[in-house]
Amino acid sequence: MFCYQCEQTTRLPSGDGCASAKGLCGKDATTADLQDLLVHAVKGVAQQARRARALGVPDHEAGAFMLHALFTTLTNVNFNPTRFVTLLNEAAAVRDRVKARCEAAPNAATIAAPTGPAIEWTPAADLEGLLVQAAAVPVNAGLAEVGEDVVGLRALILYGMKGVAAYANHAAVLGYTRDTVFAGVEEAMDFLASDPTDVPTLLDRALSVGRLNLEVMELLDAANTGRFGTPCPTAVRVAPVAGKAILVSGHDLGDLEALLKQTAGKGINVYTHGEMLPAHSYPTLKAYPHLVGNYGGAWQDQQTDFANFPGPILMTSNCIIEPGPRYRQRIFTAGPVGWPGLRHLTDHQFGPLVAAALALPGFKADEPEQTITVGFGRDAVLGVAGAVIDAVKAGDIRHFFLIGGCDGAASGRNYYSDFATGAPDDTVVLTLGCAKYRFNRHEFGAIGGIPRLLDLGQCNDSYSAIRIAGALAEAFDCSVNDLPLSLVVSWFEQKAAAVLLTLLALGIRNIRLGPTLPAFITPNVLATLVDGFGIQPITNAQDDIAAALNRAA
Repeated sequence: MFCYQCEQTTRLPSGDGCASAKGLCGKDATTADLQDLLVHAVKGVAQQARRARALGVPDHEAGAFMLHALFTTLTNVNFNPTRFVTLLNEAAAVRDRVKARCEAAPNAATIAAPTGPAIEWTPAADLEGLLVQAAAVPVNAGLAEVGEDVVGLRALILYGMKGVAAYANHAAVLGYTRDTVFAGVEEAMDFLASDPTDVPTLLDRALSVGRLNLEVMELLDAANTGRFGTPCPTAVRVAPVAGKAILVSGHDLGDLEALLKQTAGKGINVYTHGEMLPAHSYPTLKAYPHLVGNYGGAWQDQQTDFANFPGPILMTSNCIIEPGPRYRQRIFTAGPVGWPGLRHLTDHQFGPLVAAALALPGFKADEPEQTITVGFGRDAVLGVAGAVIDAVKAGDIRHFFLIGGCDGAASGRNYYSDFATGAPDDTVVLTLGCAKYRFNRHEFGAIGGIPRLLDLGQCNDSYSAIRIAGALAEAFDCSVNDLPLSLVVSWFEQKAAAVLLTLLALGIRNIRLGPTLPAFITPNVLATLVDGFGIQPITNAQDDIAAALNRAA
């Protein structure tokens, strides 16, 4: 195996990728290699789907399959090799079905059939054969021939597309799809299938992935608000209450809603964990009285959090890590998530989960009440935009810091808590993503009634942050880069890569990125990003705060 798609690889002695029998995320070599082969297979599906579109017979089922398949290959999503064998055979079947659709089109002869290794691939009959095939298509294939810059840029595009696929899949499971998104996925994966080598073209394509991701994030925002209402500021209890309990993690709000319906009136309290925290701000979901609070911290703390939780756990979309023995028998997966030996629930059939909750003890007593406030989406923030603008003009608010992105277990991430708590009292901290768990229980106070900490949501809510920045720039008659705003981004996995590409595509400059730079970003590519966009690695919180304020002054 070879994998360098997440930030954990920088903890290796070489710092340039996992290449042993097991990655730092817990993914074994078999699963890693099957994931590479699945990406290869998806390229073939994309080639056929793009021809179908050109012939006037676009295939949205193929598009939906590509979203789900790519999502399963993200960091900490699916570790079950059996599921990947199934997906590989499904990929070949989808590709061949679209091929037949193309050949049946009246104008089939007008557009030549695609060629190449991905379109011609046939899945081997057994696991051993699949692994032989996978050895020919690792993410760093062609390194000796084309060099690390080309391979790294191909990886940047692929990882950005994995993030795009995850966000688009979140929207699709809520019933929100868009033809232009399917077309964009087909085009990008078809581009990668051509094994491109021109560096400027690769850089342009990476930015186009960012533009596609902006459309996808807007679609996801419409899906969440259209289904569950507009988020509003909400105090969320973070201390358990007595009673039977279920813990829900991940991003899939549709799974949470289905579970809330199935547990209504059964005496079971439902808690969110990690990325599910923003659920409490949606009117449709917060209307369920047994959605009682948030439990635990960020995803990397789950082995401790889950072991201490006295009920079953549901992982709905991503960020699973190896289940510990104290809770392995009471954790369930759904959607793209998988781990060998865990019970996987499909089609919102949560009966086994509910039965486990009723059989387990739950919390014996209430703990002292403690709350945090979430739900400062764009509507909430822009609803007080006048007061915010007045406070800036009066000098009461000197600067905004957007501290967003993933959390993780690697050293150096205390930088983000140091940055947030060290920000001067006349500044406002906007936050989204799991990095907030390092400081969201800190008391920041307020400026003229405006909270100094505004929780915008998770990475899925990045569209809100972009809209807020755009609206403020319009109000101040300046560009986003001229606002008293600094972006401090914590990356970990492929959704963060997609969001970063979106910010670059929008022309956002001077982003500080950490705690380490991606291993697939070579020195030459980094130099290009520094020259073109002012990308900067983090240093230390105190110096970076001072530099941001000095630049703004």
